[in-house]
Amino acid sequence: MAFAAFGGANPAKDSGNKRKGGPIVLALLLPGLIYLALFFMTPLVNLVVTSLESPDPTGAIGAYFYDFNIGNYATVVTSYMPQILRSFGYAFAATLFALAISYPVAYYIGVKLRSRPLLQRLMLTLVIAPFFISFLLRTIAWKQLLSDNSGFVSLLHSTGILGQTQFFIGSDAAVIFGLTYNFIPFMTLPLFTNLERLDVRLLEAASDLYASPRKVFSKVTLPLSMPGIISGTLLTFIPIAGDYVNASRDFLGSSKTSMIGTMVEADYLQNWNYPSASAMSVLLMAVILVLVTAYVRRSGTEDLL
Repeated sequence: MAFAAFGGANPAKDSGNKRKGGPIVLALLLPGLIYLALFFMTPLVNLVVTSLESPDPTGAIGAYFYDFNIGNYATVVTSYMPQILRSFGYAFAATLFALAISYPVAYYIGVKLRSRPLLQRLMLTLVIAPFFISFLLRTIAWKQLLSDNSGFVSLLHSTGILGQTQFFIGSDAAVIFGLTYNFIPFMTLPLFTNLERLDVRLLEAASDLYASPRKVFSKVTLPLSMPGIISGTLLTFIPIAGDYVNASRDFLGSSKTSMIGTMVEADYLQNWNYPSASAMSVLLMAVILVLVTAYVRRSGTEDLL
């Protein structure tokens, strides 16, 4: 009684609250758990099961049965190794280009325009404006702008950067350009969110201590913006690695620029090789999970996982 009179917690009352809170918390989590089970776990399990199927003995096209055929994974690795390496090479290059472009933009909007909120909102709107247009339409537009008779390609021919008999569309550069452009907002927005909260007094203090602009950036700005860089690179690298639009011969790529997503689309929609497409998808998810985990742990931001 004396403990309760002095404002102490009542153990019996606390345990009763916990017992009452258990069903309430479960009821609040139940809709989300059902959603994840139906729209995430069920397709994932189905994908894994399909990746272990074998062709039907009757030879019917598109007919398969479950056989725990783990050899499907070895088959896709040996058959599609160039596409696997190309996908991650494109993703790495496009992510670096997106970071190089997005960081100055995000810094300008988040730090330099902090005292001008109207202009800051306008610039931020311009960054996300491409989202209002279909991904496919944007890619088709760039296909027209980068065609052989465009001014940009003519300039490349006249300067000797591109040979007279070479085409920009269908090249590695065209695919990386398209990937970088389409996923720049995924890099800019996390960087902006992080840099907007940057305490500019720290930058002023570093300058007052006679640090050069390069030192201020490398010792203060860059370390403090590292969470935004990590988030932005993950949000950019992951979807780029599985992209199949830009590298397609119908858009900016050719048969020599096919990526993992291109082969998954071909196996699933054209060749009806569902186990191969599923095995490639599961393999892509596994490799990305390993790379992301190693990257986050290496960068010291395990709380992002």
